[in-house]
Amino acid sequence: MDLESAKTLGMAIAVGFGVLGPGIGVGLIAASALEAIGRNPEAAGKIQPLMFVGIVFAEALAIFALVVGFIVKFT
Repeated sequence: MDLESAKTLGMAIAVGFGVLGPGIGVGLIAASALEAIGRNPEAAGKIQPLMFVGIVFAEALAIFALVVGFIVKFT
């Protein structure tokens, strides 16, 4: 296996495992928010912004994993 193949494989593994956790986290955040809105529809205005903030923080971790993958690939 040459160096370029190893870098590509390393990037795929880093990004693959790096987005696994945030993907599960975003699903759990959305499910919990929908459940809370279903129980108390009047609180939807307070729950949705907090849901979006949680999703943004979870997706930031996925973006960090992508950046690490690019660092592995191109250095």
